[in-house]
Amino acid sequence: MTVTLDKVDRQLLDCLQRDASLSLADLAEHVNLTTTPCWKRLKRLEESGVLRKRVALLDPETLGLSFTAFVHIKTSNHSETWYRAFVEAVTPFPEVMECYRMAGEYDYMMKVQVADMAAYDRFYKKLVNSIEGLTNVTSTFAMEPLKYTTALPLV
Repeated sequence: MTVTLDKVDRQLLDCLQRDASLSLADLAEHVNLTTTPCWKRLKRLEESGVLRKRVALLDPETLGLSFTAFVHIKTSNHSETWYRAFVEAVTPFPEVMECYRMAGEYDYMMKVQVADMAAYDRFYKKLVNSIEGLTNVTSTFAMEPLKYTTALPLV
């Protein structure tokens, strides 16, 4: 379901995407509102599901987690039961930052963040030993991040 946003909603969301720690007063000032109508807009955006969460973004390199792997998975089992078991098995892995069901050559793709190749190898072994029916698990490794953003284009 798509939610209709006006210019002020988009400005609010853009401000929050860039700095979720802004106070209500600062947000209201950025969009030329007083605090009460600004707060009401934020509540509406939260209740409609547009604004899901406000989080802090951490620097993986500073935390010793600079090894990024993209894991491509094929399976021969496409049943609903297998799919649910796969999701249930993958969800608890803290190393899995993102996981997608794909169209194309691979059935699933994950972004995995770990410290180094040894940590990735431990993750890989846990993964393939916890999920039955994987026919191919191929990994590629990021050499250098060229662009990273969590901000959606609200133009």
